[in-house]
Amino acid sequence: MKRKLVFYHILVLLLYCSLSSCDDFLDREPDDEETASDVFTRFDDVNELVTDLYANAKSANRPLVYFDDFNSAPVTDECEGSTVEESSTNKYNSGDWNADGLPSGSDCGQYWDGLWAKVRKANVILEGIAEYNTPDDNTDPGTLRKRIGEVYFFRAYLHWLAARLYGEIPYVDHVVSADSEEANSFTRESFHTIVERICQDCDSAYARVPGKWTGSDFGRVDKGACLGLKAIVRWMAATPMYNGGDFPDDTRTYASEYASYDESRWDSAKVAARRVLDFTVDGAPRYSLYQEYDNTHFEDDNGDNYNNSKVYTRLWEMYYDMDAFENEAVWFVTKDKNQAWEGDVYPPSWGGGSRQMPVQEQVDEYEYIAPDGYGYPVYSDRAVSDGYDDADPYESVQRDPRFYRDIIYHGATFKNEVINTASGSDKIGASNSTVTGYFLRKLLREHYYKGNESFTINGPPVWRLPEFIYIYCEAVNETTGPNQEIYDLLNEVRERSFMADIPSAAKSDHDLMNEYIQRERRVELFYENNRIWASRLYLQPSSSTEKAKETAWAAAGSDNDECSQNYWPYPKCQRMINGMKPVEDPDGKIVIDGAHYKMQRFYVEGRVFITPRHYLWPIMNNELIRTPTLTQNPGW
Repeated sequence: MKRKLVFYHILVLLLYCSLSSCDDFLDREPDDEETASDVFTRFDDVNELVTDLYANAKSANRPLVYFDDFNSAPVTDECEGSTVEESSTNKYNSGDWNADGLPSGSDCGQYWDGLWAKVRKANVILEGIAEYNTPDDNTDPGTLRKRIGEVYFFRAYLHWLAARLYGEIPYVDHVVSADSEEANSFTRESFHTIVERICQDCDSAYARVPGKWTGSDFGRVDKGACLGLKAIVRWMAATPMYNGGDFPDDTRTYASEYASYDESRWDSAKVAARRVLDFTVDGAPRYSLYQEYDNTHFEDDNGDNYNNSKVYTRLWEMYYDMDAFENEAVWFVTKDKNQAWEGDVYPPSWGGGSRQMPVQEQVDEYEYIAPDGYGYPVYSDRAVSDGYDDADPYESVQRDPRFYRDIIYHGATFKNEVINTASGSDKIGASNSTVTGYFLRKLLREHYYKGNESFTINGPPVWRLPEFIYIYCEAVNETTGPNQEIYDLLNEVRERSFMADIPSAAKSDHDLMNEYIQRERRVELFYENNRIWASRLYLQPSSSTEKAKETAWAAAGSDNDECSQNYWPYPKCQRMINGMKPVEDPDGKIVIDGAHYKMQRFYVEGRVFITPRHYLWPIMNNELIRTPTLTQNPGW
């Protein structure tokens, strides 16, 4: 635009800074440019500020590429990352990061300094509107009120992003002058206090934004997004990290608040999640599970069945069909990447670079459908008697249909060709090929061939309806115990994916129900920027149960490969990953190009996850020097 808000944008570039060093954003005016009064007395200029805040906030939490070039999956037991882009995710896994610096190439504004700069922008907008009495949009009266609501949401959302990474943080709800005493004396607040303040800002937003946007405005902040954020933070506050869990060597400022278990936190999460599930607009449910296409459809986006009838069309289209985004997505980032992302993750046989490869820990979480019609984990006591064969793990039994949608494996049909990880360009360990025996399939548009078209990818939503179903079900299970209601809710998500029901025994067994809830969360939300946070919130790397499994694994063989073959499911400690390789065997049941194979587990690598250090990100030392009243996170 001709009047580009030069005043605003120059200062953003110069002062894109941390909590303690954001000094005079919109506090002074450069010569011959616009003043704060100029900006905030024109609706169009304020509208552009809000649009800019949208872009800033969304760039800080992109599910598809949280670490700029990588999703967060490769720093968890979901995936392994390749060595491209300076191998940034592998540096996290090797412990090559500290309070003096994070792996290069991983910063897209989601860390401490970037987040506080964005919070400051939100506060500048809110205070500027109030101080200069910004006029409404004369072409659409009421729009200014909605924009104010959107900014309240983003202030809450940005604080949530900071609390998710750092735990205890300041909550900054006003513009702080650089020359004030406050600028260098911020202190961290209790996570539970942060939750309440996030909820307050969400309520302020909820009162101003519409129940649903349509047309070109779809994707803006609506009431459902406000309810969703409240449910997410209530759930976080109820999990072990902040609710009675055994956080080792806990030096957090408010550790005593977190040490005691409080069931009411689960009650609050239950109420908040239920509000999302029950939310209506004009008398109709706002959210529903995507249900297009039935179980006879296996066509890709070009109408071709090039997957040997293994991948249901519905499971592909739920990440591309706008009906899914309009009805199931509670909050999402638009046009996150383009077709180049697909090329990066393709197998080498299709010109790809295998950038993010699923690991065996994730593969083992996809259940099988037993003869009795229910779903069970492949590591259950009954799996072998039901026909599961670890030498033929993908076809000996019918696995959860989401597995075939998410994972390319040895013997899978991809683009009408059978993938062979035993030889050729897709061989395990070949140039640009997988090191785990798997390639990522989730979110691919399988009709795409590198170079034949261009398209944008919305990527997985930040929050989808199933996430709130899991929060509600878990909260009910933790308060009143399992019941028919949550059993049916969980099965609705499974049935949408053509997956068998949970065994009926879970309806009266708290621990069994919890096991299914956690496994559902892991499978349904695979590669959607969830596992990295859930594993920490549940303190799995220091869990006595998981550490006992780690000890048992280490004693199960004379070397790592033997341990991995003899003891699984693997511990959820985030300290190793495993894979599956084909081995030629005349009795093997997997036949490719005339050769018979059986599958064999193998150890891929050890990883560094030190507790409590890696539960929370470190505040950079230069920030602590600027603001000595801040304290460092445990272990750093």
